[in-house]
Formats: sequence, structure tokens, C-alpha cells
Amino acid sequence: MAQNACPPPDSWDQPENNGIVDAEMAELTAKALNVDAVPFVPGQNVFAREFVPLVGNGSAAADTAATSSAIKQETSTFSAVPFETSSTPSKVVSDVSPPVPAVVISDISSANGEERAEAMEEDEPPDEWSDKGSQNSSTFDDGGGSGDVDPEHVAMVSSKPKKQPKVANIAARRKDHLNIVFIGHVDAGKSTIGGHIMYLTGQVDKRTLEKYEREAKEKNRESWYLSWALDTNLEERDKGKTVEVGRAFFETESKHFTILDAPGHKSFVPNMIGGASQADVSVLVISARKGEFETGFERGGQTREHAMLVKTAGVRHLIVVVNKMDDPTVEWDETRFNDIRDKLTPYLKKCGFNPKSDIFYIPVSGLTGYNLKDCAQEICPWYDGPSLIQYLDSLPPVSRMSEGPVRLPIVDRYKDMGTIVLGKVESGSIARGQILTLMPNKCAVEIMQLWSDDDETEQVFPGENVKLKLKNVEEEDVSPGFILCSPDNLCHTAKVFDAQIVILEHKSIICAGYSAVMHVHTSAEEVTLKALICLIDKKTNEKSKTRPRFVKQDQIAIVRLEVLGGIICVEPFKDFPQMGRFTLRDEGKTIAIGKILKVVA
Repeated sequence: MAQNACPPPDSWDQPENNGIVDAEMAELTAKALNVDAVPFVPGQNVFAREFVPLVGNGSAAADTAATSSAIKQETSTFSAVPFETSSTPSKVVSDVSPPVPAVVISDISSANGEERAEAMEEDEPPDEWSDKGSQNSSTFDDGGGSGDVDPEHVAMVSSKPKKQPKVANIAARRKDHLNIVFIGHVDAGKSTIGGHIMYLTGQVDKRTLEKYEREAKEKNRESWYLSWALDTNLEERDKGKTVEVGRAFFETESKHFTILDAPGHKSFVPNMIGGASQADVSVLVISARKGEFETGFERGGQTREHAMLVKTAGVRHLIVVVNKMDDPTVEWDETRFNDIRDKLTPYLKKCGFNPKSDIFYIPVSGLTGYNLKDCAQEICPWYDGPSLIQYLDSLPPVSRMSEGPVRLPIVDRYKDMGTIVLGKVESGSIARGQILTLMPNKCAVEIMQLWSDDDETEQVFPGENVKLKLKNVEEEDVSPGFILCSPDNLCHTAKVFDAQIVILEHKSIICAGYSAVMHVHTSAEEVTLKALICLIDKKTNEKSKTRPRFVKQDQIAIVRLEVLGGIICVEPFKDFPQMGRFTLRDEGKTIAIGKILKVVA
């Protein structure tokens, strides 16, 4: 700064007559200051460069004027709304001394502005930034003189539509989604395997796992700590039994997996059915420990029932994981592994699985992690197949109904700053702001927010386990089993319908008037057998000409069922299989499985 320059004041709000600054110099300085400059808004000018003071031989007023002129030109380059600025300061500067050339600064700023504008167009910032920018631009002029905003330009900016997400790009960027349900007898190690997979894939860090290990050791449950990654409920951790279907996810290079940890206890089979209805692939966990496999596989064990239920739910691929191969009673014995496979395969074939294409056996240790992510050739040399994660990653993609109408059966709901529902998208795609119809109430709802595996997104596609925030509906008006549908293509609602059923296990005969609990997709309602229409021969598939009086175990019949609690959302099996399969249960046992043929009323 020049030596004859006036020193800067201690405060910009000094009184006019302080006896220090000359009156003429004060007037000149006041004119040189850019009083019409845009007020400072924190965080507004994100592209501002570092301040470099202009050094020249002119007066302080000339330096100040040149600086303010350069700042004004740069601000006008990035400002979304033009401002009218006074030309008085430039005239004053020209009278005092030649201005310091700021053309270079403006050229640089304009060039940088073009580059930044191109970068911003490529990055496509989210809508929140543009909204925030338009709001801040309206706060520029606080009554500071000539900084008026052009109303026509403001109207044009405010009426500019928001950029919608590119649906095709979103779908192309996402990995193939696969839903896996872990089933099997109680204490087979389902939650432990799921928790260990989450640790091996980086979804649970080592510090969290060490914390679970310390807490489990305090409760004398040292071997349960891996299962606590999925069993988050205090009751589940104390008893060591999964009650509700646990949810987690992990990723590989080519696929995104959602883990559904189903309960194994027979008291919680209805919860297990709800988890199986959302699955694409099933992992049947078998305990190789002597005595445990036999207990789960004999009549009354959950190994049999779970295998039948997942087949009824539409799961076509079954991976049999023989767990606890490191147990002292087994010690990775190949004979034990083959014995389990030979006993289990005939029953799975009876359930409808093809042993050659639908079933695959893998020996693992859920506690040590052998054969979960990497193969353990040094410990299990007789097995040369892939590990569990490697095999899951090699599965072909599942065909989805992405072009069909929206169908989302609701699994659960709760209240959190609005009504939140959970479920799996069976058909169609759902985007933020979309209007759907909640059946059977026929209530129009708006999608406010979407989450896919706890990650907020703009759109979800078939096969994804999602969480939606709904508008125009209360939590009390939503129940599990309700369906979100496209307004122009609603699902069927039924009170009376015809179905084909297969009696699996029932000691006595079943006649008209028999009542049971029907599980269809995520709904559970009590139904009564209204009439027996005919029997179907297993070998010839011919229908009987006379109406039967009763139906008994291992017979196939076409019956008419009536819902006692009101109406339910269903679809004929030929039109939409995911909403046309059902299970009949009574007294804690699975009595029959079936498919809906026709909706009567």
C-alpha cells in the first residue's frame, strides 16, 4: 500500500466528524466504496477464489474501487439473478488515478465460470441444491440500494421444473438383486451364518463384533455373538431364538443380496412364512452334529416343514448348507455329509425340487467361517466345489415383472414422522411422488420417500425389499397383507374363491365347514371350507364327476373357501403367482398348500 494512503479505520461505523479524516477524502472514499454490493451470505459463493490484495501506487480509494470492481464482475459471472449496479464508483476512480486493470480477473473468472458450469451440468446436482440456490437468491437484496431483482427473471427461475431422475440410468447402474431366506430347524446356526457373512463382506466391522463378543461372554453365551448381528432384539439375544425375521444385506462385485433370517422355532412359523414369501433363493441350514439333524428331520421337526413352506412360497432354488462340520462329533467327516444328503434328497424331491438343477449341498462351519467366503481345501479336501458366497454370486438373475402394474404386499408398518410401510416390490417400479392405491381400502396415497435396504433412493424396482413413507394415510389404517397397486390396474379383492389344495398332514378327514388359517403372500386370515367341488387324480390329473363328501391326507381337491374376517387381496395363480399361492395351517401344523383358481366374490 502507498505511504500516503489513509490508514483503514478501526470500524466501518465511525462517526462522521471524528477530526482525523479529511472531509474531502472521506467523501471520495465513501463514493469509491461499493455500497450496492451484494450482502454476504454464508456458504453462497462456493466458487470464490482466495482474496489477493491489489498493490498499486494509487490512493486507498483507488485500490478499494479496483478491488470492489473486480469482485463485482466476478460475482455477476456466477450470480443466478442479475443485479443493477451503479456506475458512480468507476467514474470516481477514473478521476483520481488510472484503474488497476481487472480485465484479466474477469476473463479468468468468466473462463472458470464456463468450466464450472459445464462441470455442474455433467454432475447434475440434486434438486435440493437448486431449491436452496433459488431461496438464497431472494435474500440477496435486503434493502441495500439498487440491488433490485428482476421480477420476470425470478418468475422464470421459480417456474423452472425440477430435473427428474433418469430411470433407465438408475436401473442400469444397480446390481442384480437377490433375496435369500435362511431356514431350518431351531439351533441349526442360521443367524450365526448370516452374521458371519455380514462380517466377511464388511457390513459389520471388527470393533462391533468384539463388542458383541464381550456382551455375549458376560451372559455366558460366547458362541452366540455372531448371531447378534441379526438378532437385535433383547429377548432374542437372551433366549438365543430368533422371533422376527431379521433383515440385513451384503454385496459382491456383481450382485446385491438381502438376507432374511427366518425363525426356526415351531411357534414362530407364521413369521417364517412372511419371510419366505419375500425370498428368491432359500438356504436350508442343517446341523451336522449327531442327534441334531435327526431331531430336525423327523416328523414334527422344522426341517421338513420349512422345506415344504418355501416351495409353496414360490422359491425355486434351494441351497442345503450342512453346518457345524467342525463339531467334535463330526470333524469334517465326508461320510456324515453324504449320509445327510442321501436322507434329505428324497424328501426335497417330494416337495417339488429337482435334485439335479434346484438343490446344491455345501459343507460349512458358521462359527469359524470355513467355506462361507473362501474355500477351505486344507481342512475339507474332499469338497472341491465353490463356497457359499461364490455359489450365490454365480446364480443366474431372476426374471422380474418390471413392466407390469405395481404390486407391493405390505409386510409391516410403523409410525416415524409419517406412515412407514415395508415390503417387497413384486411387480412394476415405484418412484418418489408417485400416486398409488392402497387395497383393499381403495385409498389414494402419495410416495414421499423410498429406501432400498436402508439406502434412500429415487426409484425402486421389482425384487427389492423396500421401505416407503406414505402420505394421506394413517398407520392405523394399514395392516400387513394390504397391497399397493397402480391406480389404473387394481388387484382383486375376494371373500369367496375357488382353489386347488393338497392335503399334506391331517389325522382325520376334512369336510365342508372345516376352518383353518390361510397364509397368502403377507396376509393371514381365517377361512372356512364352504364346499368340496371335486377330487383330482394324482396320476392322470382327471377330475371326479361326483362331488366328494370329504377329503383326506395326500389327496388333491378343488374346494370353495370363504374368508371369515372380511375381504383379502389375492390374484388367480395363472395371472400372478406371487399372490395366488397360499398355505393352510391349523393347531400349529401345516395342513395343506394350494393355489387360487378363480375369484368368486
